[in-house]
Amino acid sequence: MESIVSENNLPLFEALASNMRIKIIELLGQEPMIMKDLASALGLSNSMITMHIKKLERADLVRTEMIPGKGASQKLCTLVADRIELVFPSKGRIPHNFHISNIPIGHYTDFDVKPTCGLASKYKVIGGGFDDPRYFLDSERVDAKLLWFSRGFISYKIPNFLLPEEEPEELEITMEIASEAPLSNVHWPSDISFAFNGFPIGKWTSPGDFGGTRGKYTPEWWDINMNQYGQLVHIRINADGTFIEGTKVSEYTIGDVDIRRLQWELKLEVKEDAKNIGGLTIYGAGFGNYYQDIVCKLTYFDRK
Repeated sequence: MESIVSENNLPLFEALASNMRIKIIELLGQEPMIMKDLASALGLSNSMITMHIKKLERADLVRTEMIPGKGASQKLCTLVADRIELVFPSKGRIPHNFHISNIPIGHYTDFDVKPTCGLASKYKVIGGGFDDPRYFLDSERVDAKLLWFSRGFISYKIPNFLLPEEEPEELEITMEIASEAPLSNVHWPSDISFAFNGFPIGKWTSPGDFGGTRGKYTPEWWDINMNQYGQLVHIRINADGTFIEGTKVSEYTIGDVDIRRLQWELKLEVKEDAKNIGGLTIYGAGFGNYYQDIVCKLTYFDRK
């Protein structure tokens, strides 16, 4: 994550200015933990661990969620940042800010998928089975943390919080994705195309569908021989064009893609005429190696 050294980011600096919160970060860096287990490991009361976790949440360093436990729900704490880049103000440089939207992978607004396909939450397969596209309309699909299909597309609507006085500079979209093979296959290339607001901004070829080694956050109930994790892919649209993993993939710039539209649309597709038709798997927070959903970060500077 990138943070500007300014008063707006005081919650981050305050969160790190504590020996105890650093110890919490060190523990969560090993694995997600139940809050009461964290308190026990650190010798803290429930009220104290709650206070520390809230500060880390406000700084966007830790995420909490309620999960089923023995007799009652429990709060699971997960570290969601793996690095921090501090940007210091300097003479002649306009300070930048950003808007961030997190889009859960089950919150798609349109789809047309072909088997093999399916969805899973952190606790079960959604719809009760595999390879039936009708399950993509199941009411529980909003809880999906894993989604896969062999051909077709899935699209998302994304809120745009850009204000008239804010000048957009770069849109970064990150997601953990891979191919979709029967069970898994590390040598299973797939051409995955991306469109933003209807503009075909680029294509990325996934090398395979990774299994055999459990993903860092993939639940134990999910078969180790099936898709376990993907690659964290970065798409950047700026004044110079569109880039995926640092490689320019199209000439579409931030000024070309209708960036001031009130509601953006992101489409991920495995096309029928692709050279490598190897499917698509999308990992959300709770599956794979990165505890995140689809993240859109729009960097801007204030013209006032």
